[in-house]
Amino acid sequence: MLTFLAYAMVLVFMTLIMTKRLSPLTALILIPIAFGVAGGFASSLGDMMVSGITKLAPTGVMLMFAILYFAVMIDAGLFEPFVQRLVTLVHGDPVKVVLGTAALALLVSLDGDGSTTYMITTAAMLPLYRKLGMRPLILACVTMLAGGVMNILPWGGPTARAASALSIDVSTVFVPLIPAMVGGACWVFFVAYRLGLHERARLTLTPYPMVGIAAANDVLDEELANPQYHEDTSHRRPDRLVVNALLTLALLVALMMAVLPLPVLFMIGFAIALMLNYPGIDQQKALIARHAGNVMSVVGLIFAAGVFTGILSGTKMVDAMADSVIQLVPTALGPYLAIVTGLLSVPFTFLISNDAFYFGVLPILAKAGEAYGISAAEMARAALVGQPVHLLSPLVPSTFLLVGLAGVDFDDHQRFTLKWALGSTLVLLTIGLFTLVIPFVGRAR
Repeated sequence: MLTFLAYAMVLVFMTLIMTKRLSPLTALILIPIAFGVAGGFASSLGDMMVSGITKLAPTGVMLMFAILYFAVMIDAGLFEPFVQRLVTLVHGDPVKVVLGTAALALLVSLDGDGSTTYMITTAAMLPLYRKLGMRPLILACVTMLAGGVMNILPWGGPTARAASALSIDVSTVFVPLIPAMVGGACWVFFVAYRLGLHERARLTLTPYPMVGIAAANDVLDEELANPQYHEDTSHRRPDRLVVNALLTLALLVALMMAVLPLPVLFMIGFAIALMLNYPGIDQQKALIARHAGNVMSVVGLIFAAGVFTGILSGTKMVDAMADSVIQLVPTALGPYLAIVTGLLSVPFTFLISNDAFYFGVLPILAKAGEAYGISAAEMARAALVGQPVHLLSPLVPSTFLLVGLAGVDFDDHQRFTLKWALGSTLVLLTIGLFTLVIPFVGRAR
């Protein structure tokens, strides 16, 4: 009964948000409550929800002040010189813009922190997308694809979890996967090129502002020559460019060195940035009011996700799902358990947290794999290939940060990016099989 409720809840939830019958915010709150009551957990739902919300509270605070901090920097014009230089280099070519987005996101992703990748890439590239009339969905898609591939770095989280769960050295899991990561990065550039070509064609047929890309270049040239053209620049602070750059650099260094918890760092950074750029009380109120809608939509989703995860874990639905899938794996598929694990990592890491999958499900699969001569390291590598799709899950807090910064709807982002993320997973798995770091069939014992 619990297993049925778990799958039914996830199915109803995904159907309602993908068909836009419910918003993600209301679905994350109402659907798990309804299924929790149906399962007979009505008396304990309150504690479950509070537990889930409490766990995500620091993340919600961090995202709130991170969005506000970068809102200050964008409004103040910190990234404007970079955007102007990039405009000159790409000369209005969407293909070059999207390829540049992929390169920047892959580079920034080396720190292993998805939130940092999203913040830096979006803050740097979104103004250029707006100037060219390009769709922010493409920015969000390419940025997330890059983060999905680089998420398997040892310091990114999933690889360390998988190695820890199976009590093996993290290097034995990661190093053999480097060729697959390189192939995944090539896939990201391929997708960026394809999307860039499509966007170039769209802008040619859908003029910006009236007669296509050539006109877009003229508009951009005029904007650069006259900052007041088509844009309110009253909130720009060009005289504080160096100070803002140094503050942002200091903040990023502090983030990477974990000087203080992320929520605290962004709270401090935002307060300093606000005082430096907009010292007047009325100015500060105006800035916060201008970005309040974006902030509240993101933070609201985070706390709603806490309700969902709290009920999913508290009712043990997540455990029931894990047990049911493992029991459903036919004995005939035993020798191919590495491939099965790779394929299962897609829905599992999408529907449940990385912790639940790597610490709860993977050890059971790895134990079964031993009987067919599949090593724990090989099973761990297979379990990592679903990470590009994992980042699309509504249970990943940084995803809400990305869509909030890019200004796109969460469900639109899911639909637009899913097929490309599945492609990333297939590339990682295929190269892993080709290089023999993920066995196609187990070795007889």
